[in-house]
Amino acid sequence: MRTALTRLLGIEHPIIQAPMAGGPTTPALAAAIANAGGLGTLGAAYLAPDTLRREIAAVRALTDRPFGINLFVPETPDVTPKQVARAQALLNPLRAELGLPPSPDIPPQADSFADQLAVVIAERVPVLSFTFGILAEEHLDALRTAGILAVGTATTVAEGVALERAGVDAIVGQGSEAGGHRGTFAPDAASAERALVGTLALIPQLVDAVRVPVIAAGGIGDGRGLLAALALGAVGVQMGTAFLACPESGAHPQHKAAVLAATDEDSIITRAFSGRSARGIANHFIEEMRAHEAEVAPFPVQNALTRDIRQAAARADRGEYLSLWAGQAARLATARPAAEIVRATVEQAERLLRQLGAVDEQSV
Repeated sequence: MRTALTRLLGIEHPIIQAPMAGGPTTPALAAAIANAGGLGTLGAAYLAPDTLRREIAAVRALTDRPFGINLFVPETPDVTPKQVARAQALLNPLRAELGLPPSPDIPPQADSFADQLAVVIAERVPVLSFTFGILAEEHLDALRTAGILAVGTATTVAEGVALERAGVDAIVGQGSEAGGHRGTFAPDAASAERALVGTLALIPQLVDAVRVPVIAAGGIGDGRGLLAALALGAVGVQMGTAFLACPESGAHPQHKAAVLAATDEDSIITRAFSGRSARGIANHFIEEMRAHEAEVAPFPVQNALTRDIRQAAARADRGEYLSLWAGQAARLATARPAAEIVRATVEQAERLLRQLGAVDEQSV
């Protein structure tokens, strides 16, 4: 299934593994998907520059094929002490349930984006994808000079047009079905809600509005989704939840179990964990915070405030306090190795394509 995406990225199959920052993506996962013919991606937004450099080296020790790095476009929200105090007060009852002290001091947020980007450029990583906005012109220029492809994330046609105008090489159109953080440029809840456009509606409109290749993301978990995305005009797909439970994934065992047990009705959009809209499997933490989401601190401050809760929950195997990011197609996820998932996805899409061709010939 050769497309404009396989030619652009130098890969065999039009499948990109979604970044999934915060633990699920590992060098082993990215390399396994690269070796299977797709594009593996390290979700590196939370990695210190030195750690990022080691992770890149680890991927290269496992594969000589192209892979990508994903970073978040930096955000510097204005946050008052009163907002932080209120957010802490909302979280303290949950801390008490885990035996944690109330309102721990939160260290200043280190802005390491420039250093992360410098590592990506110095290491000549083949692809850099980014989320939550548009990279500055000088950053995009630096990537071009280094021969690194730039892939932006859009949740609306307007965002896609803005990305094309900035000069990206391709756009991931993220439908509302996608798991994890919404890639919308606007962090406020009202704008994020307006940007909840389904994949089936978003992709053809985005393809019509831009000239650069469009990659479909959101609710795609097998070959049927891949073939449908190509029919909508996309040049390939980005799949995340499909790989969460595989052996190479770094997701917590409770996270993997929740994905494998999930149905299409189990995921929900929440700002409770990070201060940004994200889709995950509903649990005790989300339900307890649901009525107070308007009072949580903005991203990335809320993400820092909930870190002690998530870390304690991981140590105690308490999935009800973890951020169980997953999309609406979680029911399609399996625990098979990543390479098998890539292979099965392509084989199913090709088989369906042949069947559709046979039907078309019979109807002539």
